[in-house]
Amino acid sequence: MKMPRYLSREEKEGLVRRLEAGERIAAMAAETGVLRKSLYEWRAAYRAMGAAGLNRKRGPKPGGRAALDPPSADAGPPAARPPDELTKAKRRIAELERLAGRQQVDLDFFREALRSWDEKRRGSGAPISSRSSKK
Repeated sequence: MKMPRYLSREEKEGLVRRLEAGERIAAMAAETGVLRKSLYEWRAAYRAMGAAGLNRKRGPKPGGRAALDPPSADAGPPAARPPDELTKAKRRIAELERLAGRQQVDLDFFREALRSWDEKRRGSGAPISSRSSKK
């Protein structure tokens, strides 16, 4: 088992900048010996809070989220600024539309599977599925 590798904020920032430039996470993880999960977390923290997000400790923070000051405009890259309400709403709508699409695909699949099953049962002479006559 490998010993955990601790990186400074500057080293993490260098890795995140390489990711932002388009380098693949899997290749970077293999090269550096850092877990892919850590790279994803560092990238998300950098996008949310800039370089300051890379120096965070794990676990709940004293005072919770309300105690944290909102990031200033120069705290990080432009992507680190919080999105406005309209952008949040559009993202939520897109997420719900994707979910509805997935559910429709599942419904279509199961309808077709049931139709296929019923046709096979009809051909064999066995009873087919039907609604109960009892109420």
